[in-house]
Amino acid sequence: MKTLQDSVAIVTGAGSGIGRALAQALASQGAQLALADINSANLEQTRSLLGSAKVRTYTVDVSESSTMESFAHDVEKDFGRASLLINNAGVGFVGTFADSTLEDFDWLFRINFWGLVYGCKFFLPILNRQPEAHIVNISSLFGLIAPREQTFYAASKFAIRGFTQGLREELLGTNVTVSCVFPGGIRTNLTENCRVTNAIRPEDWEQRKKNFVSALSNSPEKAAQVIVQGILKNKARIMVGREAYAFDFLQRFFPVRSPALIQSMLQWRIRDSHPAKVSQGTVSSST
Repeated sequence: MKTLQDSVAIVTGAGSGIGRALAQALASQGAQLALADINSANLEQTRSLLGSAKVRTYTVDVSESSTMESFAHDVEKDFGRASLLINNAGVGFVGTFADSTLEDFDWLFRINFWGLVYGCKFFLPILNRQPEAHIVNISSLFGLIAPREQTFYAASKFAIRGFTQGLREELLGTNVTVSCVFPGGIRTNLTENCRVTNAIRPEDWEQRKKNFVSALSNSPEKAAQVIVQGILKNKARIMVGREAYAFDFLQRFFPVRSPALIQSMLQWRIRDSHPAKVSQGTVSSST
């Protein structure tokens, strides 16, 4: 997109973290905003930060197909058009595959993956009616690598990566362009609110969570700034943070050795920022 001035931008998961920061960044670019989140109180807090920007908020559960379809109809009714869709809503999960349940997998995939698919499906006809439009799908650092205890979460983020790549190819030559975002190490509330398996004791989880959060180096505001610049440059892949670049490099050039190297780097990063003893494992840290 050449400019975001007077565009109509839809952001899911806008109640906190990267979604909130994106709303602020887009408002500063002159965009009109349709903001969605399942938490209406958080959504109103985001609205209060946006000054005189034209904003409408929608309480939406992205995992429900019918709700997302109604959301798309409401946005078109309220704004008359849509030119930018950012599928940002997501949840985290920590635990080994053996200790997790299929219900855990279904819950996570319905939000992280199907919520994004519903967004693309129901907004694409509206976007197609604009001279120029853009879809942005938020994957993760764990859409590039898959550490232990992230089997479910990484699966959802790898799925987003593949889906987005295919969608971009299908839409080449049309008025709709597509980007996939890979944030790494962002200080959001995803870790605070993620689910964990019963095999992880609450006291151990609290310590691991504190240790990991202390190692996160990128702010949501910085992430939003990078994403907006990537949108304006029509980048297919938008990498956020040094971790994303570093781990992508390792995965590409050391495909066999990279899992062990990456796991060691993750543990070193946590220990370096918090010298207390750290138990094995990682937690999701992007969106």
